[in-house]
Amino acid sequence: MSDQPRSIPDRPSLRYLKLEAKRRLAAGEFSALHEAQLAIAREHGMPSWAALKQSFEPAPEGHAVPQIRWVTSRFADAADPAWTPPAESELREHFADRFLTAIPPETLVPMLVRRVAGLGEDLVVTADTPQMARARVAGLQIHAGVEAEPPHRLIGLRLEPVGSQVTDARVGSPPMSSAGAVPASVPAIADEAFAEFGLVGLVLAGGDPGGPVWAAAQGWADLDRAEAVTPASAFPAHQVTTLITSTAVLRLVADGRLGLDDPVNRHLRTVRLADDAVTVRDLLTHTGGVDGSSARFTERVRDLETLFGPVMPGNGQRGVVRTSDAGYGALGQMIADLTGHPYPGAVDRLVLEPLGMSGSWFPDAWPDSGLNAVTGYRLADDGSFAPAPERVGAVQAYAGLWATATDLVRFGLAWSSLLPGELAREALRPQAVRRPAPGHVGLGWMINSDRGVAGMAGHGPGAHASLVIGLDRGDVYVALTNRSVTIESVNGRVRRSVAGED
Repeated sequence: MSDQPRSIPDRPSLRYLKLEAKRRLAAGEFSALHEAQLAIAREHGMPSWAALKQSFEPAPEGHAVPQIRWVTSRFADAADPAWTPPAESELREHFADRFLTAIPPETLVPMLVRRVAGLGEDLVVTADTPQMARARVAGLQIHAGVEAEPPHRLIGLRLEPVGSQVTDARVGSPPMSSAGAVPASVPAIADEAFAEFGLVGLVLAGGDPGGPVWAAAQGWADLDRAEAVTPASAFPAHQVTTLITSTAVLRLVADGRLGLDDPVNRHLRTVRLADDAVTVRDLLTHTGGVDGSSARFTERVRDLETLFGPVMPGNGQRGVVRTSDAGYGALGQMIADLTGHPYPGAVDRLVLEPLGMSGSWFPDAWPDSGLNAVTGYRLADDGSFAPAPERVGAVQAYAGLWATATDLVRFGLAWSSLLPGELAREALRPQAVRRPAPGHVGLGWMINSDRGVAGMAGHGPGAHASLVIGLDRGDVYVALTNRSVTIESVNGRVRRSVAGED
């Protein structure tokens, strides 16, 4: 491999470079295709094959990108004494009312100043759809979602410092371990992701129907104790929990104990919904119009009546996809009321035990390390890692699951075996359109038919989780990290690489 960077030609051909990688592999220059691709990427001044492909195929600019540009340009000079912060009226031109209700201006402006001030580099858009975008500027990764209608104001904004911001020497030489036959391309992807996103620990896992499960772990479960993360490490799965809840509900449907189009209040005993018309299907598809809680993560799990009162309020937007911890909490309470067991025990019997998910459970608070539980981390302003607040999902049926990566792969491979075939197919049938994200919602599952996948991502304090299943082959991929930074793209890289699409 040449040590000299090669400039990308004016009229590049990605197809040519793909063929070049295969040619150099066939010539014996490399032992694996992913090594040839990585070498070519670095020869062109790119850190990875994925980054090289993005440079050839820049994303078209949708409605979210101009809002990201406004944020980065408006706050870039915030350190200047002459800079004037935006008034609330200006913020409301760019942020939807519901966003500013959740994060009021007096909280939002200091947060943006802290993250964006002084970032003078050009914005690089790495992913884009009409209503969602992801971009990089300096060491900051920005995720944004906007309203479907003009003026396309922001309804979601996440700012994540990534690899170049990390100064913590403790993560410089991360240990590695594995279980099963890890595909040859996965260790290199883990290396790239670790550096690119600034991670403490990472587990990538996968499997095919009828085949063995594999897992590759890299980094640390706890930095202070110098405890390595392993395939047996347990992570908070956060909103991936909703797939467990939906499967438990579908098992009760299969047993004839309720119907998908039954009003939920027919089966609730402890609490009830304000809207008697909301059905089980509505809640499974996140279209029930049930208000969520203001604090989805707390130090300890709380019961629904404490969080929402005896009557859980609606927001009048039934039919619109909007994830709600209260909606899935109602499903969890329905499971408990129908089975006569608290939600964790009922779901253990309905889903976890039949699938052999022995490394998964629902703790009331952040578990201690004796249970193979990781410590969650956040990146401090000085580039060092500090423990994240030990907060768990306030509603267990929405974000309470802790699991190993291999357990989540087992779930992805075998959840449908718990159901009649027709009901399992109905779960993966598009039921409602997702906005601003592309794709549809099934019965619990987020579906991207264009990419041929379904899954769920979990995002919360100290961790991120991603589970993806292939709609055609049924192959399953899981990515877990103990830092709150979005890593769905890493899971996508693994899937494309194993499938030979990269």
